[in-house]
Amino acid sequence: MRKIFTIVICMAVLSTIAFAVSCSSSGKLAPAKKGYAQTGKYRNYLKELGYSQKEIDDKIQTIFSTVFEAEDGSYHDVDVEVDGKTVKMGYVADVKNNDVRTEGQSYGMMVAVQLDKPELFNKIWRWSKHYMRHNEEGPSHGLFAWSCRFDGRRTSQGSASDGELYYVTTLLLASRRWGSYEEFNYLAEAQELLNDLFSKDGTGGVTNIINMEKKLINFCPDTRSNEWTDPSYHLPAFYEIWAETAKDGREAIYRELADSARAYLHRATDPVTGINPDQSQFDGTPNRGSEFHYDSWRVPMNIAMDFTWYHKDAEWQTEYAKKFQKAILGRYGITEFPDQFALNGDAPRFLMGGGRWRGNLRHSIGFVGTMATTALMCESEYNEELVRHMFSMEHKPYEDGYYDVYYDGLIYLFALLHLSGNYRMSW
Repeated sequence: MRKIFTIVICMAVLSTIAFAVSCSSSGKLAPAKKGYAQTGKYRNYLKELGYSQKEIDDKIQTIFSTVFEAEDGSYHDVDVEVDGKTVKMGYVADVKNNDVRTEGQSYGMMVAVQLDKPELFNKIWRWSKHYMRHNEEGPSHGLFAWSCRFDGRRTSQGSASDGELYYVTTLLLASRRWGSYEEFNYLAEAQELLNDLFSKDGTGGVTNIINMEKKLINFCPDTRSNEWTDPSYHLPAFYEIWAETAKDGREAIYRELADSARAYLHRATDPVTGINPDQSQFDGTPNRGSEFHYDSWRVPMNIAMDFTWYHKDAEWQTEYAKKFQKAILGRYGITEFPDQFALNGDAPRFLMGGGRWRGNLRHSIGFVGTMATTALMCESEYNEELVRHMFSMEHKPYEDGYYDVYYDGLIYLFALLHLSGNYRMSW
């Protein structure tokens, strides 16, 4: 009896191992059939590929430490005197461009809420409100200056729509995760910001971040930039969060914005390649010949987020992922694809960069990360090798010496959180 029992156990173990190996070696882990909003389950794609939870947690911690804790990282703690008291604040530096942006601040807050780090969240939010927010009465009241020096001096008074979008969403997620914390009532602060964002009428050249005629987010909330957009700013999943959580009477508007963003992404991505421009008109056509550059990296990850959270446009999103993978991975290979393209997948007409780095194409870790999130949306021959390649990468200087701890690091960290089931809307 003991011998038979042992044989049965061994066969069961071997069957489990064979199944795991089969799933791993095929590279065709099936995409989810429902979203997290329906199931409440967060998929750990990395674990399904065979990585241990410790390996996954260690990888996330390594990249977090690189960006937020290393001496040459992006994040900095500062003590600021306010009304005779020392207040702990923090900023996320765009090291390459030598400034602090609402993009990076709000990204840092998103990392903090996802990794359950309320003190980090609060320090970044304090710095943002103290230095970046337009607290004075006037057309820009309540909005945030998109760029400051490290000492808080503003390099621009204007706002960037994506930073405002992320601020609202991170505050709402913080209200879900922590309720109120220290001096903060996150829900009330999100409601206040939403009221400010939806109260602009063009006076003084300041508009809402939403072009209310098109029901789409604009490039910047001003009367000039209100006429075009950036595909990477369109996050339908965020508007769903607003509708569910903000409790400000605009639920129907937010759901309409989510649907409009999904429809826009159909227009803004090339019908053959799935590649999108950095900027576009609201009908999806490239703005001034724009092509796929750094902002564009975020689009596949944003679409994957909507797929995994809400699954309301899943059929199109799956086809998009297949086209996008084929156009880039099928042409350039998994370990060598560059980070900028023309919309047909050719080399772009010009290269984005900065200073002495202008003109260089790289196999950028940030874009590899967002590319890897397409595996969440489809079955394909590329998925396993792509995700394993992404997971194996180290965030360090490239061969030419270029090192972007800020944008590469944050985008890659987001991708790791998505693929490990740690980029969540509820806890």
